[in-house]
Amino acid sequence: MRRGSLAALAFAVSAGVVAALLTGTATAANDPDAAKSNSRWLATKLKPDGTLENPNGGTLPDHGLMIDVLFAMYASGDGAKAEPIVKFLDDQGHATDYFTWDGFIPGAGFDNVIVGGATAKTLVAAEVSGRNPRNFDGYDLVAETQGAIMRGGPDKGRVSDYTKKPDITGDVINNANMFGQSLGVIGLAAVGENDQLAIDKLVSQQCSEGYFRVMFAYIPTTETGDHVTPDGHKISTCDEGKPLDLSPTDGDATGIALSAMLAAKKAGAAGLDTPIAKAVAWLKANQTPGGGWGGGVGTEAPNTNSTGLILQGLAEAGGSDAAVDKGVRYLKSAQANAAADSGNKLAGDLGAIAYNPASYESARASGISGLDTWIRASAQASLGLSQVGFSALAKGGGQPPTSSVSETPTTPTTTSSSETGSPTSTPTSTTSEPVPSTTTTTTTTTTTTTTTTSVTPTPGTSSSPSASPPAPSTVTVTSAPPAAKPDQPAPKTPAPKSPKTPKPKKTVTPRASTGARVPPPTAISTPVALPGTAPAASRLGAYLTNRLVGGDHVEVTEDGKTYVDYDATADLVLALRALDEQPDTVARASKFLLTPEAVQAYAHGAPYEQAGASYAEPLAKLVLVAEFAKADVAGQLRADLVKLRDADGKFTDVGSFADADETVERHAWAVLATAADPGPAVELLLSRQCSDGTFPKHLDTAQCGSGDLGATAAAVTALAARPHTDAAPSTKRPDGWTERRVSAFVSAVGALGVRPTGEGMVTGEAGEPDVALSATVAAARQIAGLDASGTARSLGKLVQADGGFVKGSVAASDGKTDFPTSLAAAQGVAGRSWLTAADSPLSPAIRLPLSETNVADAVSGTQLQAAAAQPAQPTWLLWGLVGLAGILLAAAIALIFLLRRFIKTKGATP
Repeated sequence: MRRGSLAALAFAVSAGVVAALLTGTATAANDPDAAKSNSRWLATKLKPDGTLENPNGGTLPDHGLMIDVLFAMYASGDGAKAEPIVKFLDDQGHATDYFTWDGFIPGAGFDNVIVGGATAKTLVAAEVSGRNPRNFDGYDLVAETQGAIMRGGPDKGRVSDYTKKPDITGDVINNANMFGQSLGVIGLAAVGENDQLAIDKLVSQQCSEGYFRVMFAYIPTTETGDHVTPDGHKISTCDEGKPLDLSPTDGDATGIALSAMLAAKKAGAAGLDTPIAKAVAWLKANQTPGGGWGGGVGTEAPNTNSTGLILQGLAEAGGSDAAVDKGVRYLKSAQANAAADSGNKLAGDLGAIAYNPASYESARASGISGLDTWIRASAQASLGLSQVGFSALAKGGGQPPTSSVSETPTTPTTTSSSETGSPTSTPTSTTSEPVPSTTTTTTTTTTTTTTTTSVTPTPGTSSSPSASPPAPSTVTVTSAPPAAKPDQPAPKTPAPKSPKTPKPKKTVTPRASTGARVPPPTAISTPVALPGTAPAASRLGAYLTNRLVGGDHVEVTEDGKTYVDYDATADLVLALRALDEQPDTVARASKFLLTPEAVQAYAHGAPYEQAGASYAEPLAKLVLVAEFAKADVAGQLRADLVKLRDADGKFTDVGSFADADETVERHAWAVLATAADPGPAVELLLSRQCSDGTFPKHLDTAQCGSGDLGATAAAVTALAARPHTDAAPSTKRPDGWTERRVSAFVSAVGALGVRPTGEGMVTGEAGEPDVALSATVAAARQIAGLDASGTARSLGKLVQADGGFVKGSVAASDGKTDFPTSLAAAQGVAGRSWLTAADSPLSPAIRLPLSETNVADAVSGTQLQAAAAQPAQPTWLLWGLVGLAGILLAAAIALIFLLRRFIKTKGATP
């Protein structure tokens, strides 16, 4: 009897172990209660109709983030709380707004443009919620996802963005990435429809180390066949992309790809054991000591978004209990809970999960700041607490369904792409849409690595190449920017006139990508290589050229989505003008910017804006690019810009994406573009000068004691400019200038001379060189007639091996170059402004020092101020001169004393 009992017990234990291995459920480490608490909090953030407002504005809600929340709720066993989301997407017919372009301009036929990644994500959402995936919002999402998988051509096997109208195939860009690829594999596996082409394409994006890259990328090839583009490019494998820096590590992509391979294997796919094992090993090896994981480029630091997604896959794979336990502890260290937070600022937000533990600790004292970031982090992190694999979740099994990659970015600042003009969650291929600006910059910054994008083909056709940069964030699929959607469901058939997806943003940083999609060029440029001994300007010019996609425009990736960055493209054109490098690149990029599609997207927000929308800064930059290129369109662009100027000289944007952040730099661009007739714009600028000669960052600052150095440099450039003439700049008050303008200019230039060191560099608080600000100041001083060669020499010493610049100190950056910083450095490396470059449509009207000293009382201090603008003399020299003067004075006194004695002696002689 005891033997029988023991045998039964042993059998039960063995069966339990086997079952655990088969299901991949890590019951030892998951925390259903913490996941449920999170779902309760998320439910309070939904509007009554189940929507979440897009943080970047617009009419459409954030569909991608809504689906992420749906995944989290079903994974925690609280699927009923997600019912409003399901009803909104399916019953009310709004899913089409997400996975087609119909939401941009309803009823215009854009429902024939399919966003592959968003389609796959919607398929998984239908499965998770128990709805019919073959009739969701009137669509057979299984068939639509299968249709998005290219059956031939360069994109064979890739879940792609494409149009069902072959005649406009070239107008749709294929932004598909690994998130959409993975979700497509998961969604089809759940209905027993494994697609081997899609699985093979997925596995090809795994590098030999075990990680997956996030973006597909094209490389040149001598191969021949259906997989090669007409100009000799093919989609590279992950390992093939490494020599060209096209395959950065990405924790998010690896986590979601692991979930996809597990789903496909459970649905009967063979040959996945090795890639699964390699992915698991890489993830375990790259867990941080604190238990968390980071994402990809831009989100490398550990965060709850990436950690939740990765834990979901590891828990399902099994065999990683220690890593999973450690990861769960990391997630819970960032979650508001009753035991620790009932008496502080988080008492009303129990269950919410912060982007990282530090953000949680801060919120305990000050409350939640940046609600959108918390919602995104909570939705994706919750998957690591529930630990229901995507395979089980999509089949409605396990506990509640599991979550998916969320559109929530792994970075706290990023938002998810929705059809409104913002990049909220967005996994895979997605049409470009407006991205929130900031940046970074670039980055900026962002990190704005460029990539190439490809035209998406209709099923069975080939698509153009596209190399895309690593996506800094995590997941999700979503389509494009804002456009209102009527209450009734959208039609399900017409053929669209393909829109170019714009991003109506107007900042100069890479992160502030403003751009709509326009067809890429037919050829992809070959990387420019220069020896390390080449001049700094040449190396930087090659670096900037190599960051262009297709040789003619900059792209930026956020939240797994890629956007054309028109601002950065325009800045790059002017940077190369200043460097006097890469003339072919300048010509190509200028031509790209001045196409009607690009102008409408960049300066007028087409097709998302209503008629009449116009943005001042984009128009101003386009005017200058056009005048440099001697393009006829310059006149019309300037006329559109002048229409935005009011009687007080202020330029006011028109449209839903109007730039409310009216900076002095933005105003300066508009003044430069209208230099022939600036109207009252110059007087408005003068009225904003601070008492110390600088200018404030924002134009609405009426009075200030001290301003911003970058804004001051921009103001100096704008004040000095006149339409191009061969005449030399005047050393007297220029014709037409008021005494006030001369005085303001001189004092502003003097203020610029305060910060640079003897080597022409502006430094930060810690003494590190500020490359971008140093270059900006140097360019403005050069316009004023002062020497900027010191800055050029100093910056030349900081150029890295690839021709770019690091952001901050070299040690802190590990030598990794930053595109936005490198772009901003150009004028400093050149030792001159683009305004004084060859073929410039403008030239300086004035040159310091002035030769006249009595430009009325207003300029009585001109010479002194001009002198102040010169680089400060070294301290040792000043003290040396003082000492020398003292010695000479003492010698003179001694000589006088001796002479007097001599005279007295002589007089006493008989």
